[in-house]
Amino acid sequence: MRNSIHAYTTQQGFTLVEIMIAMTVSLVLLAGVGQIYVSSKQTYRVQDGVSRVQENGRFAIQFLSNDLRMADFWGCVANATEISNDVIGGGGIDIGLGGISGTDNDGYNGSDTLVLQGAYGSGIVVEPPFMNTNAAALHVSTQNGLARGDIVMVSDCQSGDVFQITDNNPNTSGTAAHNSGGAVAPGNSTGNLSKTYAGDAQIYKVRSVSYALGAGSNNGEPALFRNNGVTNLELADGVENMQIEYGEDTDTEGSAGYGTANYYVPLPNVTDMERVVSIRISLLMRTYADNLAPETQTYAYNGANITAGDRRIRQVYTTTIAIRNRTP
Repeated sequence: MRNSIHAYTTQQGFTLVEIMIAMTVSLVLLAGVGQIYVSSKQTYRVQDGVSRVQENGRFAIQFLSNDLRMADFWGCVANATEISNDVIGGGGIDIGLGGISGTDNDGYNGSDTLVLQGAYGSGIVVEPPFMNTNAAALHVSTQNGLARGDIVMVSDCQSGDVFQITDNNPNTSGTAAHNSGGAVAPGNSTGNLSKTYAGDAQIYKVRSVSYALGAGSNNGEPALFRNNGVTNLELADGVENMQIEYGEDTDTEGSAGYGTANYYVPLPNVTDMERVVSIRISLLMRTYADNLAPETQTYAYNGANITAGDRRIRQVYTTTIAIRNRTP
């Protein structure tokens, strides 16, 4: 009888030491993966925060620059002192302030404020039969874009008048009446303009725009607001402070340096606002999220070194804008 040969295979498992080594290696790898994840997430948070700061800073500077360049435009009248305001209460246009004014360090977070006034858009030429007397309506082309209640300015190269249109539909009638009384609000204090305007005059819409900081809609984060008298528009959040310096030209007309600023000073140090030809604006921007910087920042702003009380990332955006209507 043949003998059967049985093969036996011995099964062997992992030893406790091997298991412990494998677990240790796995934990090290997991810790590395976790560290990479945390580092990547923090890098993303920093990049996202800085990108938003840069975007908001550029956007705010662009809006400020556009309005500043067109400030103090009153048609071909040299300055606002030649303009008469016939609207009751001024209609939001304070001729006494000129085209540029503001406040110094008394805004939100100790920031400055800025007020810009003037005409805008393309002028609408006064057409025959013009106006027979200074109380008559001004005649212009139809489809002019004017509406009842608009506050406008008519000016030639000598003087001008600000008034409120009282026609029901000047866009189709081609007339711009300026009756006194309560036909529109606030209305005109008088129906008589300062003079009778002819074909060398044009009509412009006028506005007053102010820039100031305030608590924004993003959990009360400081933001830059633009107020046009109707809407207080939140332009950009993360604007912690705004400082403004005024460039004053002390040179006489015809001299080599005429039309450019000799120096920049805060509002209280301006000698003559009518001689301000450019504005220097400095915005202190900060990220919405905290704990982005590896440590608290010390940054230079408004002539001082400031140590932040948090770990937000801050950047300063500074630009200088020439006021086109005050330069040769």
